[in-house]
Amino acid sequence: MSRGTDRADDDCDGGCADCADGGHRQSIFTDARASMARRDYAKLFATVGGLTAVGSLAAPLAGLTRVFDRSYTGPVYSDGIYLVDGEGDRIGESALEEGEKLTVFPEPRPGIERAPTLLVRHPEDAYGGETSMEFTVAGYAAYSKVCTHAGCMVSDEEGETLVCPCHFGKFDPTSGASVVGGPPSRALPQLPITLSSDGYLVATGDFEGPVGPGGE
Repeated sequence: MSRGTDRADDDCDGGCADCADGGHRQSIFTDARASMARRDYAKLFATVGGLTAVGSLAAPLAGLTRVFDRSYTGPVYSDGIYLVDGEGDRIGESALEEGEKLTVFPEPRPGIERAPTLLVRHPEDAYGGETSMEFTVAGYAAYSKVCTHAGCMVSDEEGETLVCPCHFGKFDPTSGASVVGGPPSRALPQLPITLSSDGYLVATGDFEGPVGPGGE
């Protein structure tokens, strides 16, 4: 009797892969150790998949999160402070095309809670209403990004209208960011800006009104 036949007599439980051919090869589906291995692999794949999913979720969340210093009570901007983007680069005159907007910060203190600022650019003759024209330059106007209703960031838009996603406050950037919809009771405060001698946007003072809710 062959070695294969001996193993079939001793170990075969009727679930062998090759019993019908007179040979014997232990099936992975009937070996208890193989079952345990499959379960271990399944757990491993589930763990790796879960970590991958968490990682893919964390990445965009990290992009939406910025740590701000709530204890700072000084001015946000002052005369001569450069406006910078999220990478810390100064904003030149050609940074935006007409109709575009960008979140900017004061160069020396971008991490304070009241720092986020909306920089917009429109044709100069598009501005009117409550816009302080002396605060604009080369079609640029800048406003606090902190909604005056509940302090959320005004990060959406409908056409040229700035929209806060929390309670749908709406502001017109060509009319001094005045309220055109929703619950806010006052405009986003405007930041006075000009071009420096080296061609970058700088503030000439702080926001013209209090940042965020309150300050009526």
